[in-house]
Amino acid sequence: MTPNRLLPTTLISLLLLAGCAGTAGHGSALAPAGDARAGAPDNAAQGIAMLERVSWGVNGGSARQLQAEGWQRYLQAQLHPGKASLPPAIQAQIDAMTISQVPLDQLVMSMEQKRKESAAVMDDMAKQQAQKDYQQELNRLAREAATRSLLLDVYSPNQLQQQLDWFWLNHFSVHQGKHNLRAMVGDYEANAIAPHALGKFRDLLGATVHHPAMLRYLDNEANAANRINENYARELMELHTLGVNGGYSQKDVQELARILTGVGVNLGADAPKVKPALRAQYVRRGLFEFNPNRHDYGDKQFLGQTVKGRGLAELDEALDRLSRSPATAHFISGKLAQYFVGDNPPEALVARMAATFQHSDGMIADVLQTMFNSPEFKQSLGKKFKDPMHYVVSAVRLSYDDKPILNAGPMLNWLSRMGQPLYGRQTPDGYPLTDPSWASPGQMTTRFDIARTIGSGSAGLFKTDGPQPQEKVAFPQLASALYFQSLEATLSPGTRQALAQAASPQEWNTFLLSSPEMMHR
Repeated sequence: MTPNRLLPTTLISLLLLAGCAGTAGHGSALAPAGDARAGAPDNAAQGIAMLERVSWGVNGGSARQLQAEGWQRYLQAQLHPGKASLPPAIQAQIDAMTISQVPLDQLVMSMEQKRKESAAVMDDMAKQQAQKDYQQELNRLAREAATRSLLLDVYSPNQLQQQLDWFWLNHFSVHQGKHNLRAMVGDYEANAIAPHALGKFRDLLGATVHHPAMLRYLDNEANAANRINENYARELMELHTLGVNGGYSQKDVQELARILTGVGVNLGADAPKVKPALRAQYVRRGLFEFNPNRHDYGDKQFLGQTVKGRGLAELDEALDRLSRSPATAHFISGKLAQYFVGDNPPEALVARMAATFQHSDGMIADVLQTMFNSPEFKQSLGKKFKDPMHYVVSAVRLSYDDKPILNAGPMLNWLSRMGQPLYGRQTPDGYPLTDPSWASPGQMTTRFDIARTIGSGSAGLFKTDGPQPQEKVAFPQLASALYFQSLEATLSPGTRQALAQAASPQEWNTFLLSSPEMMHR
């Protein structure tokens, strides 16, 4: 199939079906809760659909794992994962990255030194080149982070953990374009988000609050006594914990901002000169710094209770209160249900999840267990339209199973084309989770292009970077045992008819990757 060939009528029909199905607002009219038989699938096809939802997309390896272990054993391993074992070639790619070898504080301080040196260059041409080199190095570090993230999404056996990694990275969103965050986003994802993705929400919240990427992105390093900056305090309540209708006031925002004074970032090797009476209060952990000189030590009235002015301990008290609020339990449960069930998840399901959140003190795995065991979850299967991340990762997983790609660059480009690049959301609200945000005609056209390049084996995923790039032939094996044993039975008559009319293996691959079933999870 040549790139310039007009779309066959069969494929046009598939694309129209996929786009229309994606805008139908699935998940808004589900049946009430009942006996969910502990969430076990009713049949093999439903098991594949559940696997598709819990993972970034079904592939041969995950289908075999599910068949061997059964649903409950598979799900428990996903909810409580051990260390991921990656294909050696993928692990080698990750291990070779600068962000894997150099600790965050060393990396950022080195980049800060380069920035200062470039600014100090007197010759205009030389200054311009030095500043260009600095920016290119920041771009390279951000690209490493995004590449590592995608490789883990495609190849990690801990698929649910990887989905939650993206979900929380989006929930606690930072934009790589601000300041020097391109040097920080890899560590932010690997050390603030990933270790806590399925653990206690309070631990996850605390890790993001103490990470320099978040503090720089939302300007808390500029927040000091008598020079209050409310940016982070507002988003911490509105976007990260209580939600916009969480029952707090503007006064609470101001008081939390006062609690956050002095919490910031130190990009240099030297500590500030702290007043003798406050030196014991100074805290430096990596790039994170609490500078008592900048803190408002007055008492605060936060969410109806007094917070005694005593330094950094005030922040822990505030985070405890925020993470254990019923409003937070409901807001977080609602977002998880929106991501995994549907745009307008049933309130009864959200209420049960919120009850689990409070009973378990915010244990995310327990909240997800309640959701996965629900009848509402089963009834939503196959109806959630894939956002760009889900489409791209699921297409590569299905096409190549565990075969290690050599170049994630095409995947990064596809995400950018569809408006969802990693670390690329400029506003702190994260990318939208609702179906209509991603089901436009332009999106469908781009997805067809992606399906065609993957289906024809010309995506460039197996082409190495460098001055003398080499490309290994790797035609996708979509007409596999997985397809004939598990996937074919889940396809609609229209999709099977379109596949039967394919004139070549390349066209057959393109039709499958463009099908309505491939656009949904």
